[in-house]
Order: sequence, then C-alpha cells, then structure tokens
Amino acid sequence: MSVLVYLENWEGQFKKNTWEAALYASKTANMQGTEAIGVVIGAINESAEDAGKYGLSKVLHVNDAALASFDANRYAQAFAHLAQENNASTIIISGTFNGKALAPALSIKHNAALLSNVVELPTNVSPLTVKRGVFSGKGFNDLSSTETNNIILFVPNSIPLEEGSGAVNVESASFASADEKTVIVESVDRVKGKIPLPEAERVVSGGRGLKGPENWTMVEELAEVLEAGTACSKPVSDMDWRPHSEHVGQTGIAIKPNLYIAIGISGAIQHLAGVSASKTIVAINSDAEAPFFKAADYGIVGDAFQIVPRLTEELKKFKAAN
Repeated sequence: MSVLVYLENWEGQFKKNTWEAALYASKTANMQGTEAIGVVIGAINESAEDAGKYGLSKVLHVNDAALASFDANRYAQAFAHLAQENNASTIIISGTFNGKALAPALSIKHNAALLSNVVELPTNVSPLTVKRGVFSGKGFNDLSSTETNNIILFVPNSIPLEEGSGAVNVESASFASADEKTVIVESVDRVKGKIPLPEAERVVSGGRGLKGPENWTMVEELAEVLEAGTACSKPVSDMDWRPHSEHVGQTGIAIKPNLYIAIGISGAIQHLAGVSASKTIVAINSDAEAPFFKAADYGIVGDAFQIVPRLTEELKKFKAAN
C-alpha cells in the first residue's frame, strides 16, 4: 500500500501549496506505516527533487502531449492508472481550483471515497478519520471512511510547512490514454503580479467603508508591506470597485490565511463564512457595533483613512529595523 499525492504545478512552476500537499502526504503515510509518492502531470520548468525535503520517497512524472493543459477527466485517468500501479489506498490533493475539479473525477475512476474540505491531518487511520469544515466554516465534524480507497481533499494552509533536507528521484511514468472527450484550451487570461488568495498566508481586505475604488491604494500599500494578497467584500466587487477574483466570502473565495485584516467591512454572515477559518483576524472599522468585532481577534475602532496609513508606516519602520 502507498499514499499518492498530486504535486500540482502552475505553468511549470511549483508553489507553496504543492509542498504543503507533499508534507501532508508524508505525514499521513507515516501514520499508515507506508511510503508517500508524488505525482507530477504535465511539463515542468524546475526539478521536482525538492519533494524529498517534505518526506516523499519518489516522484512519478507523466509528461504526455495529451496532458499539456489541465483537464480533470484526463488527469484523473492518468492518476487512477498510477494509483493502481502503486497500490495506493490513499490519495492527497490540495483544495485549489484544479484540485477541486480533479478530486471528484478521480473518485469515480479510482472507485474511492472523497473526504473533502479537510482542515487537519487525519486523526485516525483505521478507519481513516478526518476533521472537516461544515456549514461554510461555521462548524466542524469528524468523518470516517471504511472504504479501501480514499481521497483527502484538504483546505490549503491547513498545516504548517516544515522543510527538511534531501532529494528524491524523479521517474518518468506513462499511461494508455483512452479515447474520450477532452477540453481544448483556446486562451488563458491570468491575473499577473498578485498573490492568489487561496495561497496567501496574509490577506488585506477592504469594504464599502473605503468609499470608492480611488482609495484602494492604501489597501495595496499595506498588503505590499505585509507581502499579502488583496481581497474585498461582495458589495465592493458588485459595484466594480474591485475585480470579482478578489471577492472573499460564502459566494466568493473561501480562504484560510494566517492573518486576515478587514478594513471598512461590517462583517455580514456571508462574508464571515468565507474568512472565519483565518488564524488571526484584525478588524478596522469606525462603527464600534460592527459585527466583525465579535469574530475578530483584534479590533481597532476608528477612521481607516487615518489608521491604515499610520499602520503601514510603522510596519515599514519595523521591517527596516529588522
């Protein structure tokens, strides 16, 4: 038996989510008394040998022309083939956009139970038991599976990243592609120069309290100092102050950063549902009765137009001194 993990790459590059998935897999494999094997699909521009720093025993690389672009069905077919070859009973996938598309397709092809929205390492391996978020992050439950094959789809930033030493061999792998329908990618429009929200360890977010898109500079300046992603509430994206790709909340992107700073956001329950898993929440609002203060770890009551620039300056001084 073994544990397989999807080592996702973005235009040939590996990111933090990739290594978090590798570490999650190696820790799960240790609990099961087996080995963890990485799977890379598609062309890559850097070596996957670094996977050894996170406990993997080897990496299988499938570089097939039919897999040049992400296609959930074809990727699932390749992954299921490798899972069968390596007798994998557990598969680990990070809950990125692609991961959420791959996991259910792979669940069908590998005849595996899908344990989604997992927020911690397994609490038990016989039966496989995980803690998962429910009701848009407002609660948790323990889910156990008695199936032979299981897929764990975990929420990014669920475990601290621990880097060890060493490297692993990267072996070429192949599979017999079935003659089935595929997705043809005609063009890709990517947001450049920003930290993707699901990956961000720190996020600075703004709401209607900023009064207009022309005032977003102070949000971006604070985010730059903190090396954070930028986000917004639903009303802000609805008014086209900010792109919808920055909308966090129940109907937007659910995030789990280490630090979430909400500026001028009242804290409607729909917004809180998407950010409540944040490890530390800071709310800045002129309304002392804003609901966000009940959910926040730290709150500042006052004018954001005075507080945020001063906070940014103090952080710049702190970074310069350290």
